[in-house]
Amino acid sequence: MSKNANLIQLLKRVHRDEQGSVSLETILVLGAIALPVMIFLLKFGWPKIKDYFHKGITDLESETNHVIQNN
Repeated sequence: MSKNANLIQLLKRVHRDEQGSVSLETILVLGAIALPVMIFLLKFGWPKIKDYFHKGITDLESETNHVIQNN
């Protein structure tokens, strides 16, 4: 057999092999769900999330300064 015939047989065998297809499909579905959610969070939710954590850090710093001054 020539190398081309071996390559064609290998490609046919790989194409027919369905092992692992369920996990690949699951990954693709999860990616299709997660990608729009991530885009939405980054575009619309990130400023609110950032402000929430910034306020928390600011409150923590002010309380720390208050405790240090009272001791």
